[in-house]
This record gives sequence, structure tokens and C-alpha cells, in this order.
Amino acid sequence: MTIETGFDSNYRKVLVAARRARQLQNGSGALVATQSTKPCRIAQEEIDAGKIAYVKTEVPVVKPLVGESGIPILTS
Repeated sequence: MTIETGFDSNYRKVLVAARRARQLQNGSGALVATQSTKPCRIAQEEIDAGKIAYVKTEVPVVKPLVGESGIPILTS
């Protein structure tokens, strides 16, 4: 598990911003001084200021096995 401050894709950046915007909507305080009142914009400004990081866990990718019935079977 590592703490990342840079984003490896725009998709991850959008996910982190969406989660932070939800936190702001639920009453969390802004980490940067801003004139905006919109949670999505405040979250973007916090990310641009480097105030938001995320935790990247190492989860192995498991390819599902296909049984005779054609339904994927997940094994641990």
C-alpha cells in the first residue's frame, strides 16, 4: 500500500475528485481558500494545490476461470 500524490490517469483523478466532493457535500471543510461554493470545483482546486492524496493498494488481478456452462467462476 502506497500513498500517491500524482495521478496515473485522468480516470483516477476524476474518481478522487468525486469522492472528495462527496466529503465536502457532507460537511467536511475545504483545505484551500476558495471563492467557489460548488463542491466539485473546490475538490478540483484542492487536487491542483496538492492537498489531496490517495492510497493505492496492491490488489492482484485474477483472471476468471470459465467452467463448462460458460459462467465465469472466481476462485481465491
